[in-house]
Amino acid sequence: MIDKKIITEIVENEIADTDLFLVELSVSAGNAIYIAIDSLQGVPIITCIELSRAIEKHFDREIEDFELQVTSAGIGQPFQVLKQYHKFLNKDVEVLTTEGLKFIGKLITVGDEEIEIEVEEKIKVEGKKKKQLVVKSYTFKFDQIKSTKDIITF
Repeated sequence: MIDKKIITEIVENEIADTDLFLVELSVSAGNAIYIAIDSLQGVPIITCIELSRAIEKHFDREIEDFELQVTSAGIGQPFQVLKQYHKFLNKDVEVLTTEGLKFIGKLITVGDEEIEIEVEEKIKVEGKKKKQLVVKSYTFKFDQIKSTKDIITF
């Protein structure tokens, strides 16, 4: 089986002088290698192809056969690394807490241990017939978050 640490080193070396970052890397028992990358500007398919070719150069299929898939991090998929939070700063996200509560709002702060989002909520104001739109801020520590996803708006 191909060692995951070796693949990780190769990927990190290949993307070292770029704005790319590693989101996910797995190697199955059958040597199926899956790599997901991202950047603050997104990842064109040609970048995935170039990285795939660069990785393949380090291995000989005659010695050990493998399958290699290099992709960009998926839209609407849960964030897996801190840099993905930075990528979506000031954009809409969906946060699902470990308690099962869902919040949709603008990601306004990303720290090392927590994030903050602003959520628009309609609340009943005493003495008024219509609900009033207010913006509330919510802070979540990473251990309180089950998943965070980007929200695509058209």
